[in-house]
Amino acid sequence: MTQLTIEEKITHIQEAAMEEARSQGNEIIRRHQKALENVFETHKQEASMQADTRIKTETASARQKLNTVVSKGQIKIRRELGQVQNNLKNELFQEVLELIKEYMQTEDYKKLLISYITKAARFADGQPLTIYINSSDQDKKDDLEKYTGMTITVSEEDFIGGVRSVIPGRNILIDHSFKGALEKEYQEFTFKGGATGE
Repeated sequence: MTQLTIEEKITHIQEAAMEEARSQGNEIIRRHQKALENVFETHKQEASMQADTRIKTETASARQKLNTVVSKGQIKIRRELGQVQNNLKNELFQEVLELIKEYMQTEDYKKLLISYITKAARFADGQPLTIYINSSDQDKKDDLEKYTGMTITVSEEDFIGGVRSVIPGRNILIDHSFKGALEKEYQEFTFKGGATGE
């Protein structure tokens, strides 16, 4: 067995020490790298969570803004639609009024007045009865009295056309005026939805 010289021993010790130092250094580097990877992973998760939170917040904010815009748009459309419908309704009823005025010049209208007066007289059953016609029908007064045998009064109030009859003893108004019928139709009239207008 050969003996190592002092230099060889020193070299051997140096190599062993260097090996130990390298091993410890590598372990320190490995632990440090692991710690850095953990820090990086944690940072990445936090950044991802912050990004998710920000995306959710901005998405909610954008959705809220969109809902507000849509809501305002719907209100504006409903208001404009209501205005258009109201204008159309007024035009329609103006046309109806013109047609009524044309109808009031016909013999059929005179027959209608006679029928209203006769029905009112039957309903009054001999009790005092006041029968009113509109001032626009004043020219028909004599004919109506002749056909029905009733006294006719020309109303001071304009009710467009038709007949109003009052039975004072029973506190009854029989309203066959066109004004009342038109007002009722106007109040109840609505445009219905659907492409076919149904």
